[in-house]
Amino acid sequence: MKVIRILLLCLALPLAAHVSTAQSTTDHAGCKDSPLVSRFPGSVITNCTDSDADSFDFTVVMDNKQQPKHIGGVLHQISYSWPKTASKSQVVHNLNIALKKAGYTFDYDSGDYGDFTVHMGKTWIMEEVSSGNWYRQTIVVDKEFPVEVVANAAALSSGLTGAGHIVVNGILFDTGKADVKPESDPALQQVSKLLKANPALKVYVVGHTDNVGGLAANIDLSKRRAASVVLLLTSKYGVSASQLQSYGDGPYAPIASNDAEDGRALNRRVELVKQ
Repeated sequence: MKVIRILLLCLALPLAAHVSTAQSTTDHAGCKDSPLVSRFPGSVITNCTDSDADSFDFTVVMDNKQQPKHIGGVLHQISYSWPKTASKSQVVHNLNIALKKAGYTFDYDSGDYGDFTVHMGKTWIMEEVSSGNWYRQTIVVDKEFPVEVVANAAALSSGLTGAGHIVVNGILFDTGKADVKPESDPALQQVSKLLKANPALKVYVVGHTDNVGGLAANIDLSKRRAASVVLLLTSKYGVSASQLQSYGDGPYAPIASNDAEDGRALNRRVELVKQ
């Protein structure tokens, strides 16, 4: 009986190995290649994520410094297992050349390490190649999401009276920039309506950021954003300059966790604080 069990076990082992090999040659259910970048030959998709509204921190080089660039939009993320017959350098070289030939601009390239970021227009791609026979491809097509909530003069007044400060929803900026976007007009109109109706009211316009990037850069960005809002309110909307003072708080006063994008989005804001 013992001999028979050993024989059955020996027969089962090659069968299990065969099943495992067969599974490894099949893409994960529901996953497929992006039409923008073909896979390294012989690779298999092990996992994927698709979202119409998500974001990713792409590694880029700006001012000779490696730093994250936050891009939000339509996200496609695919993980591949590449064949053990290939080398990591082959995979890196293949993907690198394919994107160069396609006309993408390289924003970061770690060389043999295997990570690089490219973009073309509003499409951003990051390839992360591991020596453990896998690589991850992240693609985000940058798009603006509609602002569903805009500041209301009555709500702003109530917030200032009750709590001494209030977030002004609907004031928008491009990533890393301080220019107020034209889509911010409805919110700024409500702020000007509040201040013109209450000429004795004086407020600080405070800029806030998330914690992505350097501390000094975030503080500077928050100051410039607050100053841009004050300049628009006085020059375009006719608010008295004596009612306004700009201030930048950077990432120092989060209202949500910076560990997830939902929280970081809440932390990137402009507030009115009663003087």
